[in-house]
Amino acid sequence: MADIYDKRRLWKWVFLLISGILVVLFLYVSNDLVKDMSEQERGRMEIWAKATKQLATAPVLNADGGVMMSSDIDFLLSIIEDNRNIPVLLVDGNDNILQYRNFRLPEPVDSLAPYNLSDKNRMFLESKLAALKSTKNHIEIHIDEHTVQHLYYEDSTLLKRISFYPYIQLAVMVIFVAIVYFAVISTKKAEQNKVWVGLSKETAHQLGTPISSLMAWVQMLEASGVDKEIVGDMDKDVQRLSMIADRFSKIGSKPEMQLAFLSESVKKGLEYMRARISSGVKLTISLPDDDCGVNLCLPLFEWVLENLSKNAVDAMQGKGRLDVTVWHDRQKAYIDVTDTGKGIARKDFKTVFNPGFTTKKRGWGLGLTLAKRIIEEYHGGKIYVKSSEIGVGTTFRIELPTVNS
Repeated sequence: MADIYDKRRLWKWVFLLISGILVVLFLYVSNDLVKDMSEQERGRMEIWAKATKQLATAPVLNADGGVMMSSDIDFLLSIIEDNRNIPVLLVDGNDNILQYRNFRLPEPVDSLAPYNLSDKNRMFLESKLAALKSTKNHIEIHIDEHTVQHLYYEDSTLLKRISFYPYIQLAVMVIFVAIVYFAVISTKKAEQNKVWVGLSKETAHQLGTPISSLMAWVQMLEASGVDKEIVGDMDKDVQRLSMIADRFSKIGSKPEMQLAFLSESVKKGLEYMRARISSGVKLTISLPDDDCGVNLCLPLFEWVLENLSKNAVDAMQGKGRLDVTVWHDRQKAYIDVTDTGKGIARKDFKTVFNPGFTTKKRGWGLGLTLAKRIIEEYHGGKIYVKSSEIGVGTTFRIELPTVNS
């Protein structure tokens, strides 16, 4: 089962890598398009600047020695008038505004005196000029040897929109993928919950009949005079089966919680395991001097401790040390289960709680999944791998809210 999660992790990284490459290509193509449009707009502004220069020197002799015709002037004016979407500022060498086009001024302008600017409009254009000076959108116009004008321009609205469009589209795609991902995860989780509930309830139901029959057989054997010690051992095993069935019946429904002392509950929960773990494993339980109250479903809580203990014993291959430490503060109680086993790779710290994940040749990989469900969904706590080192050991931590928190 561990191979399945390794492959899933690999495919996740492959998916992220491919997605990253596609995003880079998408942004590259979009930025290349923006660059081409920016160069086209600069070309238009250079033509606009040449037309402005020609008008500034008219009437002059043309290349044939003749005077520039009115049609030529009309053509130059049409070039200037055709610019209806690129904001332009034309200033002299002292930054006095000579001409402006396509700016949305804060106050209305007198059509008969467009350059008789109000203080607010003038301040607006001067702020635009200051901002444009820090950009590359600047063309010098040499009218003559002693006169230089400067043309500054902003990107057109269309170019600005195209510049932002790839990032907006990318954000929409990310949001859409995230929604789909969480919808799939939620659906999958809901399906898993139904499977858990159905499997647990069916297991409890199937165990109920043979357990009742075994109880009756124990009573019959006792009445028949069979050795009491043998009958007592059989009764303990039957009671154990009954408790297991009861645990399964509680999975999938809100269990009944009751106030309990944590140290006492931990000690009781490990009593069963102490008598059944290998003699090569030394079990130590460290409890605080002052106990604290927590709300527990005791049968399920003991199940969690048993699962953690069994996993620890298996990780140590029947030889090592198992330390269970309990402590608390004002808000939370903590239980650390530490073994000296083979350890867990850091990449598997979260994966170990997935259904079916196991490194054993035998086993279903459901113990830690059940433990996580019991602690987090029923008890409102947390369970996680606190630390682990390959060849040294692992520490699982359980956090539970105290009653007085």
